[in-house]
Amino acid sequence: MKCKKLISAVFLLFSVSFFGQVYTEKIVGQKNQELKDSLKVADYPYALPIWGEKVAQKGYKLPYSAGLSLNYFWQDSEIIISNLQVGFNNGPMYNLDEIVRFDKSSVEAGALTIRPDIWLLPFLNIYGIFGKSNPSTKINAGIYIPDADNNWTEIANFSTKANFSATTFGFGMTPTIGIGGGWLALDMNMAWTDVSALDKPAFSYVFGPRLGKTFKLRKPERNIAVWVGGFRVHINGGTNGNIALSDIFDLSTAQGKVDNGLAKVSENQTKVDTWWDGLTPAQQANPGNIAKHNTANRALERAGTFLTTLDGALSTANQSTVQYSLQKRPKDMWNFIVGTQFQYNKHFMFRLEAGFLASRTQALAGLQYRFGL
Repeated sequence: MKCKKLISAVFLLFSVSFFGQVYTEKIVGQKNQELKDSLKVADYPYALPIWGEKVAQKGYKLPYSAGLSLNYFWQDSEIIISNLQVGFNNGPMYNLDEIVRFDKSSVEAGALTIRPDIWLLPFLNIYGIFGKSNPSTKINAGIYIPDADNNWTEIANFSTKANFSATTFGFGMTPTIGIGGGWLALDMNMAWTDVSALDKPAFSYVFGPRLGKTFKLRKPERNIAVWVGGFRVHINGGTNGNIALSDIFDLSTAQGKVDNGLAKVSENQTKVDTWWDGLTPAQQANPGNIAKHNTANRALERAGTFLTTLDGALSTANQSTVQYSLQKRPKDMWNFIVGTQFQYNKHFMFRLEAGFLASRTQALAGLQYRFGL
């Protein structure tokens, strides 16, 4: 069994925090008094941010009000899949949540993004996101059924890795403030990733708080910033789609797996019936035995019905289609991030960031150019 467009499309997880570490800084300290005094009397030459001149005259140093960033982002994240429903040829949908189990399913994505931004207010940056990504999805799953002792065994399995392309667009904002080189940024963005096999673009929301410190270097306007923070991602849980049966199953081996699965379902049903018939009336009235019997019958009936329907669809495999729906979410909402940025001057910045811990690993490299607007 193999999964191509279905698995790769529905388990998309592409999201990233894009804030570049520049900020409006309150100038403090006796050694910076000359700079602070010069800001109070200098004319602010740009239209943005709103109230920029007033804020500068109060002793705040503002970055250039507009920027353009080019970022490369890589991420590998485990996902949890639930409420899986599958149907064939627009027929009834079967809930397979009880009998299908996924083992360490994950999405790996490499993306190149462009991010234009402006400082709308002295302490609020807003930006757009435009990107192309090449995710790959690793899926390990199996179909399980119970026996008379309620022991679940695997009767079929599949493992696949699929590659595909996607386009991402979105927007975000970052409230931020800095005092004496220290700063706090609360980055948040919403993005939609478009994949042809999905009914609609996949939605993601990212929140990335950061706390950092900027250290001045000898040359004017040159500095290095370092920070720590968190990365929280939420994705839209619902996914629906329609795909050709031949894009999901290896037709050269599918029939054999279906026949073997049906044989095992029949064998386990016989074991369950024999166990139940061998109980005394008092034992059959025991709530624990009733629950075990009902669970086994329900799961075996569900597996048998699904495999029988699939068997029929395979007889016309080249014309058959699969309809599906499911819920998905990251295994962990949060992970830890660390980063650094080298500012060559007020125009050019180079940024590196890494995220780790939990079930998500990520890395980002970016180049930013800023100018007045």
